[in-house]
Amino acid sequence: MAESPNPLISPPLLLKVEEAARLLNIGRTRVFDLIRMGQLKSVKIFGARRVPLTSIHAYIETLLQEPEAA
Repeated sequence: MAESPNPLISPPLLLKVEEAARLLNIGRTRVFDLIRMGQLKSVKIFGARRVPLTSIHAYIETLLQEPEAA
């Protein structure tokens, strides 16, 4: 029988760029493009770029609000 996930372990709040890219199913270069264009928020911690998980959700929400192309 498979073990159920521990409810006390939450997902990370800050993601590496590669992890954000994997969640969005895009390349890391595209994530950096989104950060540079201000469409995806990020923070720097001692030189390491991190993307807040909430920023991923906010970006997806903005995509859902855009009118669909015909």
